[in-house]
Amino acid sequence: MRVYLDNAATTPLDKEVFDAMAPFMLEHYGNPSSIHSHGREVRAAIEKARKTVASLLNTSPAEIFFTSGGTEADNSALVCTCRTFGIKHAISTKLEHHAVLHTMDMLEKQDGVQVSYLRHDERGTLDLEHLEELLANQPQTIVSIMHANNEIGNLNNIEAIGEICRKYNAIFHSDTVQTMGHYKHDLQTLGANFIVGSAHKFHGPKGVGFLYCDANYKIQPLIQGGAQERNMRGGTENVYGIIGLAKALEIAYRDMEDHMRHIQGLKARMIYKLREQMEDVSFNGLSEFGDKSLYTVLNVSLPASDMNEMLLFSLDIAKISASGGSACSSGANAGSHVLRALNVDPLRGSVRFSFSKYNTEAEIDYAAETLAKMYNKVTA
Repeated sequence: MRVYLDNAATTPLDKEVFDAMAPFMLEHYGNPSSIHSHGREVRAAIEKARKTVASLLNTSPAEIFFTSGGTEADNSALVCTCRTFGIKHAISTKLEHHAVLHTMDMLEKQDGVQVSYLRHDERGTLDLEHLEELLANQPQTIVSIMHANNEIGNLNNIEAIGEICRKYNAIFHSDTVQTMGHYKHDLQTLGANFIVGSAHKFHGPKGVGFLYCDANYKIQPLIQGGAQERNMRGGTENVYGIIGLAKALEIAYRDMEDHMRHIQGLKARMIYKLREQMEDVSFNGLSEFGDKSLYTVLNVSLPASDMNEMLLFSLDIAKISASGGSACSSGANAGSHVLRALNVDPLRGSVRFSFSKYNTEAEIDYAAETLAKMYNKVTA
């Protein structure tokens, strides 16, 4: 049995999505910027995909821009907003994805942007009173806080954060890569000025994503070189990727309730099986709490053991694909910046299991039993 439990890293492509993409790989090959019929039919397909994404998110197609993925979308939102509007203060958290953290570092060094980081507790819960304090003292600010953490699964209340940002007239960007296609986003009520998506996180193709850009905040492009995406992103569009993204998001919304119920059951089963079979097992962040974390992610904290150095390799040998790491930094393995920020015991190991609609109870049982045997053997 081969078990894939690394769906937060990437998901397998849905066959329905591939079928929608295939004609644009083989038959409809025109350049969408061309004015002849081959180009026009492809341009029409891109605009249809844009309308699909916009409709699902309850916004205007004019506010959806296709990108190469979530990282480019995050960079565009942060860098271009700061440069377009001359913003010199940004607020974020130490728990963000590197697509945000590294961009914050760059803005600080190259553009003189002052970056403030929110306080959080040992579970990763953010201090929103601190957000209010920072905004009260610093007008003209961009706030970048993710919807859900990709490592520990914590869900942040971005509706409440959006309200706070509106109160202080701050611009709000949220990295929604991990929740897009798994939760519904209504952009008329959400309160975010920028959100992002990456197709391969919800059973679409790799190398394509999108940026929602509030029409009230017209930003300059990050990538120069052409008039594509209404002058917002130079470069020939990834046509079949865009078609696949829209189809994948459509399927995700169509089947969301069933998939959520199935995956929640798998996660609960994994928690039960690990607690039943292992001593001194716990869970990092809020990942064990179903209402406070992504239903797709479980971050397991493991006893101090020599096993921890070779944990992912040992799981791979057992044909289980997962990800994770310790809080420490040693050698080529820098460890997890998220776990370090939570002051997790560096001697404990961790593994992130992340689930999808394609996983089964048998796979969960096998993974839990395999992990338990590894640790029970060395602690016996």
